[in-house]
Amino acid sequence: MTYPIAVRTLTEFTAKTGSLDLRFTPSPTAQEGIAGHAVVTARRSPDYKKEVALSLEYKHLLVRGRADGYDPAANRIEEIKTYRGDLGRMPENHRALHWAQVKVYGWLLCKQMQLQEVTLALVYYDIGSQRETVLEERYGAEALQQFFEEQCERFLAWSEQELAHRAARDAMLTALRFPHADFRPGQRHLAESVYRAASAGRCLVAEAPTGIGKTVGALFPMLKACPGQQLDKVFFLTAKTSGRSLALEAVGKLRASETVFPLRVLEMVARDKACEHPDKACHGDSCQLAQGFYDKLPQARAAALNVVPLDRQALRAVALDHAVCPYYLSQELVRWSDVVVGDFNYFFDSTALLHGLSAINQWRTGVLVDEAHNLVERARAMYSASLVQESLAALRRTAPASVKGALDKLNRQWNGLHKEQDASYAVQESLPAAFIHALQQAISAMTEYMADNPAHADPAFLDFYFDALQFSRLADSFDAHSLFDITLRQHGRRRTSTLCLRNLIPAPFLRPRFAQPHSATLFSATMNPWNFYHDMLGLPDNTAYIEVESPFTPDQLQVHILDKVSTRYHDRARSLSDIVAVMGKQFRARPGNYLAFFSSFDYLQQVLAEFRSRHPDITAWEQTRRMEEAERDAFIGRFTAGGQGIGFAVLGGVFGEGIDLPGDRLIGAFIATLGLPQLNPVNERLRERMQASFGAGYDYAYLFPGMQKVVQAAGRVIRTPSDHGVVYLMDDRFARAEVRRLLPAWWQAGRGPDSN
Repeated sequence: MTYPIAVRTLTEFTAKTGSLDLRFTPSPTAQEGIAGHAVVTARRSPDYKKEVALSLEYKHLLVRGRADGYDPAANRIEEIKTYRGDLGRMPENHRALHWAQVKVYGWLLCKQMQLQEVTLALVYYDIGSQRETVLEERYGAEALQQFFEEQCERFLAWSEQELAHRAARDAMLTALRFPHADFRPGQRHLAESVYRAASAGRCLVAEAPTGIGKTVGALFPMLKACPGQQLDKVFFLTAKTSGRSLALEAVGKLRASETVFPLRVLEMVARDKACEHPDKACHGDSCQLAQGFYDKLPQARAAALNVVPLDRQALRAVALDHAVCPYYLSQELVRWSDVVVGDFNYFFDSTALLHGLSAINQWRTGVLVDEAHNLVERARAMYSASLVQESLAALRRTAPASVKGALDKLNRQWNGLHKEQDASYAVQESLPAAFIHALQQAISAMTEYMADNPAHADPAFLDFYFDALQFSRLADSFDAHSLFDITLRQHGRRRTSTLCLRNLIPAPFLRPRFAQPHSATLFSATMNPWNFYHDMLGLPDNTAYIEVESPFTPDQLQVHILDKVSTRYHDRARSLSDIVAVMGKQFRARPGNYLAFFSSFDYLQQVLAEFRSRHPDITAWEQTRRMEEAERDAFIGRFTAGGQGIGFAVLGGVFGEGIDLPGDRLIGAFIATLGLPQLNPVNERLRERMQASFGAGYDYAYLFPGMQKVVQAAGRVIRTPSDHGVVYLMDDRFARAEVRRLLPAWWQAGRGPDSN
């Protein structure tokens, strides 16, 4: 059996030594790297060959990759590396790895073109100054062949182990059994649809109600498809920590049903949560877990891959046992794992690790996106950036002399942007070239300072620097999918502003992400209407859409619409009495635990005060602004089996989805809002852009996102086939046909008993 491996992966495995060292300034983004490569290659002669595909078999290895460029006239093969800062400060182990890569490419080229020798060139391109530094060495084909074969020999034993693992993994997955005696209602439909989509190599969107076991219902068929579709990896992507936990629980269920389970499962955790020494910098002179990282990696890697699943706790234990960084160990282990469980950003962000590694290694992947309704807002945030002028002002007061001039120039350009602006909020149709140029100069000055002062760790300096980098990167791709807006603040006679590149339509950024996997399935209880998600996320035109039947019956959930109540802003004071009366009457008819959802904290407090005044004997507790994790846990902890009381919460907040309160831990919900986003200048601009792009401005900007929150909140009530509960939809607009169409099909919503 042949083992394919990318040149970069091979050399990183065999030639990467020494310590972790992130002192050599932040790397350019993939987009900046592509742009930098284009600039360099455009400077070459007309017969220069770009992206030269090369491959060669050695024993059972198939080594393949694309050399950045080859100049036939000079007989020179080039490896182009983009960077920022002082090239002289590049760690030696970085440079050694680059030489290893170009040497392998050199032999592949000599073999393919029957060359006796070739000039190898490392071309370092400074993104800031646009200058090239070229390092050249002449090699004979025989020397390059010897180097290539040495690297292959170092990898052979590991590749043999990997081939054996893949064979055992695929054999197990072929025979894998569903971990329960039978599928739940609806679960089989979901599983069969995921398997068919994976087999056909297409995307699938599945609206599947809570309670059918969506996680295992999607993961099981994707794993079953791996052998037949020759999938290298499955990425299970979630919006929240609770989603990762459910995925790992599903793996545990699958594992419990098998005698042998050769499936490597890795949980990815954010850097700030995985870091053991947040007070130290990521290099060997500062952190002991970075010191000699690559020298200790082989032993740590071998130990980690014997642990299933390799969740956060297990990964940390292995890492600390081998004195290496848990976060960077997890990034190395992605290459050798079968299932990777992590946040959306690991695949969809502009610098996404999983997307980047998939492209480099040409992996065939299956992607599962849990609670996919969250991806629209999350992706908007990924591709948005803001700059706060007060942060710049504070930085200018303490900035080093070599940076201050560039920051002052940036501030002058910034003031010019809002000099003639009268309104507190305004949108500019294009990006100001002079400001962007000043911003790039400031970034270059800050980069050079950090290169000269690698120990500099001023949080304000670094925060503004990274914000500026993100803003500059997104400025390069500014188009109709985003807004450039300015929000003014008055400080006496002085005015400051916040600049925002605000993404409205993530589709142009996400479309390549969905084009890359062999198959992707997005699933959630709220994916209605389908065209909204297709337009927002940039899904392929041949994406399949299914609505999974509910395992619940209408008699399990009474849904009442109070069509004589208005929760509009100007009607809220008049609504208090009716809402409180309905809540009290329902509680006394069936005492138990309830959740009540409102459009804002102010409205919540108004209803809560009225409720406590009229029903002082009924226990009530509320969500507060900026609750800490312990406070959130305490809020949920009050929903005990057999308990009685009402928890007051804000719709769209942390208690509106992602919490599981089965049985009588929660028997009802009162939803006194349509969840419509706030009417403000930003959302009005969003509505205008949605109208211009899709002809449905109000629906796309307000109605669909609001009803998504309503259905998610109501979904907390019925969690298992034995649950029974009640939901009150408290607003006259719920009775409208266009709104009712967005409610789950299995609900039989009727006018509430207190509508009159």
